[in-house]
Amino acid sequence: MSSGGVLEIGQDGAADDAAESRRQDAVLLVRLRHGEPEAFEQLVRAHQDRLFDFCVRMLGDREEAHDLVQEVFVSVHQNVRRFREDSRLSTWLFRITKNHCINRLKYLKRRGRGRSEEYDETRMAWVDGPDAPPTPDAALESARERARVQWAISQLDEDARMLVALRDIEGLSYEEIVDITELPEGTVKSRLHRAREKLAHLLGRLEP
Repeated sequence: MSSGGVLEIGQDGAADDAAESRRQDAVLLVRLRHGEPEAFEQLVRAHQDRLFDFCVRMLGDREEAHDLVQEVFVSVHQNVRRFREDSRLSTWLFRITKNHCINRLKYLKRRGRGRSEEYDETRMAWVDGPDAPPTPDAALESARERARVQWAISQLDEDARMLVALRDIEGLSYEEIVDITELPEGTVKSRLHRAREKLAHLLGRLEP
């Protein structure tokens, strides 16, 4: 019970889950540092989908995102012994992925592959993938909405795009985002607020 007399239902369970997650990370890290192939495969299976989704949001290109995730795990494999365990393992993976994304965006800009300036529903159909089966009207509208959101995200600057992806799409805590971005929490919150306002404005422009 809290000092105010209100039962803190679920808090003990959440704390236990967090402790168990840290324990599992510690065990996995030991195995990774011993070079166990099965441990690395476990790491990839556990995190590749979220890292891929983050890369897609940052780069706006599924093929680029796929290639980049492979590069991220190569980097993780090479540097896992240097991980200081100053954050959760998943946070460290996002930090590495963020750095790779920023470097890839700089490279793409040098090659003249910038952000799209116009929304094209057909071009954005990759959101559901090229092999998606025919969908009912409701599912099609959902795909269109995701395409609109992705287009709007692509119009944000890199920092804003990153914060929206980490907080509003991946659902990470502010503490995790501070660890990933190495920005003060107040800066994260203020930039995220401005990014959300710009997203709302951009999405409003797409309304029929």
